[in-house]
Amino acid sequence: MKLLMHTCCAPCSIYCIDSLRKEEIEPTVYWYNPNIHPYIEYKTRRDTLKEYTKSINVNAIFEEDYGLDDFCKNVIGDLSNRCMNYCYPIRLDQTAKYAKENGYDAFTTTLLVSPYQNHEGICEVAERVSKIYGLKFLYRDFRVGFREGQAKARSLGLYMQKYCGCIFSEEDRYQKKIKKNQKTT
Repeated sequence: MKLLMHTCCAPCSIYCIDSLRKEEIEPTVYWYNPNIHPYIEYKTRRDTLKEYTKSINVNAIFEEDYGLDDFCKNVIGDLSNRCMNYCYPIRLDQTAKYAKENGYDAFTTTLLVSPYQNHEGICEVAERVSKIYGLKFLYRDFRVGFREGQAKARSLGLYMQKYCGCIFSEEDRYQKKIKKNQKTT
């Protein structure tokens, strides 16, 4: 099977790649993440993934599209549903499109490793996209290896991000602290 794996970052890719290789599936990593902001975060995650994929000898494709303007235009009207309405569809659609145009049989995503993501929503979007492009969506519940992958990333000294990717998810990260500070002022 020729598999293209949408990849959000190196730490999330670790368990996914390791478990697929145990199944004798060699994924090609595909970086397309126009939802990650600010630019220094985008660049750091991308560059860490480039270094990691080279170190483990996995083929990687980097689709450059920082995409801040389009991201803002597409999520500003409904911030609470940005993941389902923009972030998942834009990335999975582009992954499937690239896979179809370049002879891949299937696609998957490292988003399936995170217990913090909307797992069912990701699967729903991926299944819809798979039908559009006539490709197989290779489903794996990678969440069982999330902690293992994170521990390995730390031991390798990889950059470990503190939020999902978009600027609004960074705000979510600080929400309790923001509310606490508002009460004390």
